[in-house]
Amino acid sequence: MSVFQKFGKVVRHNDGLVGTFLKLFRMDEFKWGNLVGEDKYGNKYFQNDYYFYGRNRWVEFPLSVGHDYDASQVPAEWHRWLQYIADEPPTQLPLPKRKWMADHTENLSGTEKC
Repeated sequence: MSVFQKFGKVVRHNDGLVGTFLKLFRMDEFKWGNLVGEDKYGNKYFQNDYYFYGRNRWVEFPLSVGHDYDASQVPAEWHRWLQYIADEPPTQLPLPKRKWMADHTENLSGTEKC
């Protein structure tokens, strides 16, 4: 696959040239991959095994959080998949709900909600 073909896939995946450069501005890189799933917070999870191990799974945060996103906004079940603790995403093999499990909340340190 040539460099131009790869760039064409990236542009199509990110909704055109404008979307590609907005993604570059927001995330400091642009990739293309298969949508694996989406959590209830609007985070989208992708995988592309063309990229090397450790960089082939990623999350794209919703536009509603703007540039103020961090890793604490990823729920535990998706963290398992992103960090290769589990091979199957929670869309294929969901975690059993335990009565002692609390709902996910992001780290609010340094915010007004703290």
